[in-house]
Amino acid sequence: MGRRTPLYDLHVALGARMVDFGGWDMPVNYGSQIEEHHAVRRDAGVFDVSHMCVIDARGAQVRAFLSKLVANDVAKLKTSGKALYSCMLNEAGGVIDDLIIYYLPEEVGNDSFFRIVVNAGTRDKDLAWMREKARPFGIELTERTDLAMIAVQGPNGRAKAAELLPPADRAAALAQDVFFGREVGNWFVARTGYTGEDGFEIMLPVGEVVAAWRKLNSLGVKSAGLGARDTLRLEAAMNLYGNDMDESQNPIESGLSWTVSFEDPARDFIGRKALEAIKASGPPKKFVALLLEDRGVLRGHQKVIVDGVGEGEITSGTFSPTMEKSIALARVPRATTGTVKVDVRGKLLNARVVKAPFVRNGKILVS
Repeated sequence: MGRRTPLYDLHVALGARMVDFGGWDMPVNYGSQIEEHHAVRRDAGVFDVSHMCVIDARGAQVRAFLSKLVANDVAKLKTSGKALYSCMLNEAGGVIDDLIIYYLPEEVGNDSFFRIVVNAGTRDKDLAWMREKARPFGIELTERTDLAMIAVQGPNGRAKAAELLPPADRAAALAQDVFFGREVGNWFVARTGYTGEDGFEIMLPVGEVVAAWRKLNSLGVKSAGLGARDTLRLEAAMNLYGNDMDESQNPIESGLSWTVSFEDPARDFIGRKALEAIKASGPPKKFVALLLEDRGVLRGHQKVIVDGVGEGEITSGTFSPTMEKSIALARVPRATTGTVKVDVRGKLLNARVVKAPFVRNGKILVS
């Protein structure tokens, strides 16, 4: 038996098919994965993301600590509630995890409080690494096990999720910009997500999450599981830790160069020297999006053959319910362009390198 979120019993009562995911018992679907996918693209769906780890970082030197800890620059966080996506690297530039950092200065005084959300399967190693690196800065790291977390995603997701909030707080929550979060009573409502659709990720007390989920269902928000979450995030070309990057891969060859900030020459973040060397020599691989042109389904670990150049590998692949075509993310030789071959069960099928993402905000962006 794996770890269970506060919504486990409700998932079972709703008929979810439960699977192991990073050591957690999680719902993969509640019936039709395709219907759950389309609900998020066309209306609204709700996901249990309580397995994610929420960490509050406090202390006078917390900004200096985070500046050292992650590859993106927390100096970009100047406005209360602003969020930053980044990778946390080892000294070799490998990705320990990808995470989101929220800047919340009003909580305990200027510049002394940030909230960090890390992945479920890496939470133990993340916490150990962060605590070790925090020690010289005198930072207090608190794992918020008292909080549950749900994601309401889709074009109508925010409007329906706002019905959970006190009437006086709804307008402010709906008005906040993308990649911002705010406290609403004892809830934290962030306009973030992992589907390529607009929506809210809501952190709330464990004891209140079941009622919130049931209320969302009553408003027509469809319960959605890991299966739809994966097809949605892949259509949006969003990386999944453990598939598309890990400690053996750096962000430059994982399509995440945009999350690395070299702008401040004095900021000696962990892994910087390794990444600068890789950048200077040119990484041998790059990260691309692939669209299958033949009949078949692209899956992780399939070999990608680039004529006259070399070989690569699919990191994530699936059949896109929105596009009704097979799509993938792949790490391939740097010179790769145009059409490649993918070994699908011994058959070499044609796939085309395309610009990511495939789908965003309900619109197909690749033809």
